[in-house]
This record gives sequence, C-alpha cells and structure tokens, in this order.
Amino acid sequence: MKTPKTFGRAALFAMLQPLIALSFTACSVMGHEHAPAVRTATNAEIRTFFQGTGKTVLTFVGYSGAGYEDPAAMLAAAGHILGKYDPKTTIVNIGATEEGIGAVYELAAHKGFVTTGIVSTQAKQTRAALASHCDHVFFVEDATWGGYLAGTEQLSPTSQAIIENSTTVVGIGGGEVARDELIAARRAGKRVQFVPADMNHQRALETAERKGLPPPTDFRGAAHPAF
Repeated sequence: MKTPKTFGRAALFAMLQPLIALSFTACSVMGHEHAPAVRTATNAEIRTFFQGTGKTVLTFVGYSGAGYEDPAAMLAAAGHILGKYDPKTTIVNIGATEEGIGAVYELAAHKGFVTTGIVSTQAKQTRAALASHCDHVFFVEDATWGGYLAGTEQLSPTSQAIIENSTTVVGIGGGEVARDELIAARRAGKRVQFVPADMNHQRALETAERKGLPPPTDFRGAAHPAF
C-alpha cells in the first residue's frame, strides 16, 4: 500500500506529465527542430502552397558546397536583413540543404519565420543533407542543380520555381547558379539585394586541385561581377 506521501508524489508526477510533454513540444516548434514536410512538386503546386499562406517570400541564395570564408559575417548580414521583415507576414525560402547559405535556416527559425526550401531532385539522388530547420522541402524534377540551361537564358525547372515564387531575392556571395537566379529575378522585376562574400578559400583551392585546374586567386564567386 502506498503511503500518502508516496501517493502524493506519484499523483503530482502524473499531473505534470502532460505539461512536460507540452513544454518539449513547444520548444521543438519554436526551434523548428523537427522533420520537414518533404515532397516532390511541380512549379504550379509550389505556387499553390505559397499563395495559400498569404505571405510574401524572402529567398536567400549564395554558396552551398563551396562554403563561406567568414560564416559569422554571412550570418550577421542575413540577420540584419531578416530584422527588416515580420515573421507573421514573411516566409524564408532557401535551397533546402544544410551547407553554406543553408545556415540561415536556423537563424530564421529562431526568429520565428516559417521556412521552406526549393531544391533539385539532384539533391535527393546525391543524398545531400537537408537543413534540420527547414519546415517544408519541395523537390523539383531537374536534370541540373539550377541556373540557366546550358547555352540558353532559360532557367532550369528548379530555378524557375524559385524565382517565380519569390517576392524578394537576396544573394550573399554565390556561384554560377546564384548569379543566374539573381539576374533572372532582377529581369522579372523582383526585389533583389546582393551582399558580397568570399567562398571558403581552402575549399576552393582543394576543389581546383582535385579538378586539375590552376589555383583560384579570386574567391568572390561568379555572382560578384554581375552585381
């Protein structure tokens, strides 16, 4: 038989269990630390999703696998830009993966933004790591990683979906794909902002060596000359 004291503790614990579970759930939601909703979608389906939210879409582009020479400076720039937007009326969209510019996902999540990612199915095929703070991931059927299709000024399906569904596009550094998307956004009359940033120097040197290319001397990325 339980003593009154023991029963009291057991009863108290039973009463607190729902509150403890609720607190963990709340922390998870606030930090967006949950598995994203992942789907393969057409441009039209992605458009329907964003229109259904009634929010504007702030898209960040930049380096992914190339990384940043100064990640802290990149995040500081992103934080300054995010500070101009209201999480109640704005969605933060990036390229769904964790590397490089994908670090902005965690920053945006902790500021209360809903986050989305639009990415080529190439990421699925190569098992690229998805950002843990991205709420909704849209894979777009695409034979490329993005940018203009070779020899044309026609955007790949992924980049087309990104630009059509963005209200504002912010580039923080960036390579060829980011350059093409920023140019296309500007031509489409979207709001465009560019922040210069170097890619990771050591990684760029290692990549050049692996490909048998001369070591780079300019680390500002392909987007820099265009903006």
